[in-house]
Amino acid sequence: MIAFIDDHRALYGVEPICKVLPIAPSTYHAHAARRADPGRLSARAKRDAALMVEIRRVYEANFRVYGVRKVWRQLAREGIIVARCTVVRLMRTMGLAGVVRGRRVRTTVPDPAAACPLDRVNRQFRAECPNRLWVADFTYIATWGGFVYAAFVIDVFARRIVGWRVSRSARADFVLDALEQALHERRPFAGSGLVCHSDRGSQYVSIRYTERLAEAGVEPSVGSVGDSYDNALAETVIGLFKAEVIHRRGPWRSFEAVEYATLEWVDWFNHRRLLEPIGHIPPAEAEARYYAQAEVQALAA
Repeated sequence: MIAFIDDHRALYGVEPICKVLPIAPSTYHAHAARRADPGRLSARAKRDAALMVEIRRVYEANFRVYGVRKVWRQLAREGIIVARCTVVRLMRTMGLAGVVRGRRVRTTVPDPAAACPLDRVNRQFRAECPNRLWVADFTYIATWGGFVYAAFVIDVFARRIVGWRVSRSARADFVLDALEQALHERRPFAGSGLVCHSDRGSQYVSIRYTERLAEAGVEPSVGSVGDSYDNALAETVIGLFKAEVIHRRGPWRSFEAVEYATLEWVDWFNHRRLLEPIGHIPPAEAEARYYAQAEVQALAA
């Protein structure tokens, strides 16, 4: 009603409009005075204005993908204590909403002639420490120049992305490149008990891929055909990638644009994104906590 009066007051006047609408002229004038002089705002309105600035800052700083829950938790991490219902109300007022994941298109192409390793995970995507279980998968992205493909290797302990690669081709080379990045970053040793799990896509059961795992002392593990639950954690991370970057920021002009956006997202995901399964903290922080606790325990022993 206030907006309607603002739009028509010059033509009809405030009082005549208020006679038709269920609002007193004094109420409208009081509202107009508060808008003109922010010092006359109520305490709640002043706090809302300050919170809206912080909410928008958090929303913009996190790829514009956070919904109410993530914004609320990030504010709390920064020492800004506010009721969740207040964040709901203010984000609705501001027209801000979190990203919603869609369905993922299946990309697994099994090779029936290839020998497959055993399934050593059996849908139990849990690890007691880093470098015990990795999961690997890839997806495709449509660009103006054709499809490109993004492969990821994720450490299950804290959901940290330890290897990734974007490629113009879906050949085995690019998933092997993602694996090489993970091996370079984590440097596992033979006998460490590290398992790398994937689906039965031909890229992951290729001779070169399995030989590289064996050379690095990593045990291979492969799920069943056409069953997303057998690689559910990798599917989840890729679903976030598609929802938070690809679908939200497309259409994509080129391979280079996708590669740079993936680089930005992986860095944000590992170091700043809050993940509920690990306690609403970023993956890097979860790993740092683990190593800090391990060091304390070692010194105590």
